[in-house]
Amino acid sequence: MTRKPFFFLLLLLIFLSFTQLWAQTSDPVTTFTRFDMTGFPQWARDLRRAEIVAFGSFPFMYLFSNFGMGLAGQNETGRVLAVAAGGSVLVAVVDYGIELYKRSRRARDIVNLPEGTPIIIRTPLYGETDTEGASALSETE
Repeated sequence: MTRKPFFFLLLLLIFLSFTQLWAQTSDPVTTFTRFDMTGFPQWARDLRRAEIVAFGSFPFMYLFSNFGMGLAGQNETGRVLAVAAGGSVLVAVVDYGIELYKRSRRARDIVNLPEGTPIIIRTPLYGETDTEGASALSETE
């Protein structure tokens, strides 16, 4: 009776040890594809950038707010998290404002070009597209 669980576990161990060999049916070199956001509207790209900036700045804002609240003697976890989240959102909003200013300045520079000035759009090697120049040009039209 005690040999059946032992035999079952042994078969299971043998079966699990060979599954990696069976799974490798293709070339082990993986190919990476770049995520392309050219078809997305501008507001979706801005929202994604704001999300990345907010979540990226949250650990630093938590560290600073935890240190600041600790010096003030108010070391409540909920309040520290609320201050850190508010600071992260504030950093994302400031970044959005800076990006809007840069985008409007690029569009204004294109509009203020003298008549007959050729607009040269450079494309990088290997077929990657430059979306910033194309989006600034399309917003002015």
